[in-house]
Amino acid sequence: MPRLHVLRVFCSPRGGGGNPLGVFLDGGEVAEQDRQGVAADLGFAETVFVDDASDGRVAIYTPSEEVDFAGHPMIGTAWLLAREREPIDRLHPPAGEVPVRFEGELTFIAGRPDWGPQWEFLEVDSPDEVERLDGSPDDRPLLAVWAWIDERGGVIRQRVFARGIAIVEDEATGSAAIRLGARLGRSLEIHQGKGSLLTARPVDDGMVEVGGLVELDELRTYPA
Repeated sequence: MPRLHVLRVFCSPRGGGGNPLGVFLDGGEVAEQDRQGVAADLGFAETVFVDDASDGRVAIYTPSEEVDFAGHPMIGTAWLLAREREPIDRLHPPAGEVPVRFEGELTFIAGRPDWGPQWEFLEVDSPDEVERLDGSPDDRPLLAVWAWIDERGGVIRQRVFARGIAIVEDEATGSAAIRLGARLGRSLEIHQGKGSLLTARPVDDGMVEVGGLVELDELRTYPA
């Protein structure tokens, strides 16, 4: 039976938070026509199927559709390949080539702001206003609501609502961090969800790097 690694990506330094992610390192063990059903059954924001570990070729599914790029799946997959197989300096989702690097315990990837979901952003007056939300403040399908904690230091409080891709609220969103980093044009420390931590910064050629900590929660077999 296929083996499934369950990770949390963008954990806090104390190990809390993080967005759950399912990764099948031997993605070929799950037939392409079955993958959407598997992702829906698992219910993670994304599930990754690694089709070629040496080349970094991957497919990414939400519970409702295949997507061309997503941040926390790229970071989690890069971290897991380095842990279980060999470190890789590039991943290849459908969107294009994704650079990978490692810095201590942190894993970083870089992506383009126009890859992945087309997030919209709503800046509010204070972190408390972000905290008080009991759901998306309007009907936009892909919305990140944020406020400065420390504008000079680039520290942000953010929550992301994604009913457009069947996710009520996302715990940690790398693609949104990439778009916000490009929009603000500076390095950011983003505190998202119930305890997740993301760092983002613009790099060369219009790309934005995003990184964080990864934890392995579980390794189990999945009944194909």
